[in-house]
Amino acid sequence: MRGYSFSTVFGRALRGHRRWPAAWRSAEPARAYDVVVVGAGGHGLATAYYLAKHHGITNVAVLEKGWLGGGNTGRNTQVTRSNYFWPQSAAFFERSLELYEGLSRELNFNVMLSQRGILTLAHSHHEMEALRRWTNAIRINGIDSDVLTPAEIGKLVPLLNLDARFPVHGGFIQRRGGISRHDAVAWGYARAASALGVHIVEQCEVTGFDIDQGKVTGVTTNRGSIAADRVCICVAGHTGVLAAKAGFRVPITSMALQAMVSEPLKPCLDTVVLSPVIHVYVSQSDRGELVIGGGADGYGSYAQRGGVPLLEENLAALIELFPAFSRLRLMRQWAGIVDITPDTTPIMGPTPVRDLYVSGGWGTGGYKAIPAGGETMAHTIVHDAPHPLIADFGLDRFETGALIDEGAASGVSH
Repeated sequence: MRGYSFSTVFGRALRGHRRWPAAWRSAEPARAYDVVVVGAGGHGLATAYYLAKHHGITNVAVLEKGWLGGGNTGRNTQVTRSNYFWPQSAAFFERSLELYEGLSRELNFNVMLSQRGILTLAHSHHEMEALRRWTNAIRINGIDSDVLTPAEIGKLVPLLNLDARFPVHGGFIQRRGGISRHDAVAWGYARAASALGVHIVEQCEVTGFDIDQGKVTGVTTNRGSIAADRVCICVAGHTGVLAAKAGFRVPITSMALQAMVSEPLKPCLDTVVLSPVIHVYVSQSDRGELVIGGGADGYGSYAQRGGVPLLEENLAALIELFPAFSRLRLMRQWAGIVDITPDTTPIMGPTPVRDLYVSGGWGTGGYKAIPAGGETMAHTIVHDAPHPLIADFGLDRFETGALIDEGAASGVSH
């Protein structure tokens, strides 16, 4: 892989940007691999990359039923943060944010990380007390977090309506939080993994698993059977579907989570603003669009589109907080399939089938977890034991009752 650099880009520009080499190889599936990763989204690609980079396992295939990054990785609102309440979640997501901070250099691919801060609003005295407790917990966990007064918020976000129907009583901010470019994260990991020898196979749907005496021995696909010593499921909202094909159940509810963008406008919002009560979060992309999200649709679904009622609710909430945006036109809308567990914490690690692993149940936190998710799953697969950061995220916690309730840290209720 030839590295990208200023001289490379400048030289190609002089030649009209012709004959750029493909960023990654489109491979044909081989008969057998050491590891098969199901799902070429951020988590699947990151897992394959770290298997090759950190552990020297390059005989790896990433199988994708559609196109690379066409699932939740390309259908989210790009937020990166680590302001979680419980120590287990905080340590994991802080590691992920640390990896994001060096990811462009690591992958030699600009992921456009913009650490503009993420501001969470409180709309009552009771909510403000809860946010103070949350902030204290975050700081005890060693993560940056500051409480802001309404005056400080007004100075930071001048367009915000502090006297909305639910007036702003304050809030807290993680200044290292922000956004990055979701496509760039997927492409960067794909390019780097491919350069290390990983096979990325698109249009290859896994339809079942070959299991012999309780051990996975391979997968069946629409392009034939593929043998594998170990298999990892990284398919977000379809985790329950593939788990059922392997003969076990996961406590996951799959729902559509909408996002939408406005027409582009000049820079006017230089932080991410989130309101759990008014039920909306918004940021401005590098292209000038407002990226808007809210709650998930209130019913189970595998459709990558949302319903009109929730779209209207999200936009009404946005206009309540930012009346100046009321005349903007909506440019496009989409949805991802979020896989929500009862405690809003992911399921990572071994499954009841030997040598079959799962990384799922991410809910609305999958994108921000991609680097650490890939790093810890690669370690788990190699050592056949959970990485210390995800030791408490196993499927067995639903038997023992050792749940990690991160419902509040998901941002808005789902």
